[in-house]
Amino acid sequence: MHYLRAVATIALKDLRSEFRSKEAINASLSFAMVVLLLLSFAFDPSSEQAREFSGGLLWLVFAFAGTLILNRSFARELGNDCLDALLASPLPSWALYVGKCISNWLLLMALELACLPVFGIFYSIDWTVRFDGLLLVIGLATWALTVIGTMFSALTVNLRLRELMLPILVYPMMIPALLGAIQLTTDLLAGRPLSADNMLWLRLLVGFDVIYTALAVALVDTVLIG
Repeated sequence: MHYLRAVATIALKDLRSEFRSKEAINASLSFAMVVLLLLSFAFDPSSEQAREFSGGLLWLVFAFAGTLILNRSFARELGNDCLDALLASPLPSWALYVGKCISNWLLLMALELACLPVFGIFYSIDWTVRFDGLLLVIGLATWALTVIGTMFSALTVNLRLRELMLPILVYPMMIPALLGAIQLTTDLLAGRPLSADNMLWLRLLVGFDVIYTALAVALVDTVLIG
């Protein structure tokens, strides 16, 4: 119970800090909207081609905009040696990491849900048809992005070019989860339900989340403290 309270404290601290400054969420939301607008010029919104690539377009936006939020995860702790103070506290490293993962996941979900109506307008796609399944897929894939992105945010926090290094490290690791998310999202946006035909991709997302969460929790102490 003590550790759960510590995780919740870290998550709430990060959420309050972000909503106070709105630095990362405003930048990522503006970036996502601009990318959605620019990509809409490359496809005829009413064409079959746009619907065929709808899942890929959506996750392209989510992945690019998401790194702007993930990059700030540990960078905001550099001022006044806050990160050193957190690491010197009795708080376990895994609790610090999990707390930041939860806050990042909530921020990313808010960003992605805000993008869906705009995406539907620009590409003439009814994203509400299979919204329950779409929400499940977005939640699982976003957790995969959060787990990996938060870990590499901790790894690159002291690098001068961390804004460049984070996407370079995160995107190759995310390829299996992105493939599953893109395939499932495309099917759901086309009105096809989750079934035996695409259940393999859903199992891949769940397995990816479980494996990488366990690895991150086991290795975060080495990443943060060395």
